[in-house]
Amino acid sequence: MDNPYPIGTLGQPWQAEEKSQWLAEQQRQRSYRNDVLMEVETCNGDFIVHQYGELAYQDVAGKNYPLFVVKTRKWQDDKPTVLVTGGVHGYETSGVHGALRFLTTVAKSYQSDFNLVVAPCISPWGYETINRWNPFAVDPNRSFTDAAPAAEAEAIMRYVRALNTPILMHIDLHETTDTDNSEFRPALAARDGTTNDNWNIPDGFYLVGNSDAPEQNFQQAVLDSVAKVTHIAPADEHNRLIGEPIAAPGLIYYQAKKYGLCMGFTGAPSVTTTEVYPDSANATPEECIQAQVAAITGALDYLKALG
Repeated sequence: MDNPYPIGTLGQPWQAEEKSQWLAEQQRQRSYRNDVLMEVETCNGDFIVHQYGELAYQDVAGKNYPLFVVKTRKWQDDKPTVLVTGGVHGYETSGVHGALRFLTTVAKSYQSDFNLVVAPCISPWGYETINRWNPFAVDPNRSFTDAAPAAEAEAIMRYVRALNTPILMHIDLHETTDTDNSEFRPALAARDGTTNDNWNIPDGFYLVGNSDAPEQNFQQAVLDSVAKVTHIAPADEHNRLIGEPIAAPGLIYYQAKKYGLCMGFTGAPSVTTTEVYPDSANATPEECIQAQVAAITGALDYLKALG
């Protein structure tokens, strides 16, 4: 499959000129304020809504973006703390709206057992422009490192570390979409002056676990919960998903720290990244949102059962 990208020269990494050209082509297509912040505001009764930072993008993208978490109102130090993140890749819609749906439906029923911290939209510029990257052509989900090249990653890491409490579980909500092949994989290859050789898009839900903390029973509990809502992605003809060998049906592992993935920054013993496929003929956008909620509740129910 050959998808030449219209910006840059084949085989040569982008410089400032190409990145500026790419940025000039991005347009807002939906509203962070209307779609996300207005729903976050409805959580103020059962939870605390806290602004943890702001993306100062006025000069580069025409506006600044306030960043919010929703957290347990009656925080107790003797309860385990769990983190839910969505919208690290802003274009992945059900990640954002799955986190919001969890908050507005079932989250309060878990407050007696856990301190909850939910960051529903890590990358609001990406949400508005339906982008994987931030305005500087940096992928936030490769930026959860000490250097933190994306402000989106730096802001949430700083906030979570300031909580000064161990994180028991972190679930990071994502999607794999048809635009991965039509836009984002070709753009990545063009930006880096490389060639993309992975075009696999799994048809269904799957998980990416952290190979440094595999926790396969935890992963299976999440998959079992999601399977009640939507189908689990089958492996390809090589017994792989997105080019990676499967550890179990619907499960692969990455080195989270090595690649700067969001799921790796807390050091939580129970951690996973979800992936749904909203372009599937066998699922609807609503089912994808429900699958994200089922992933969160499946994870929490598993940990609750362990005591």
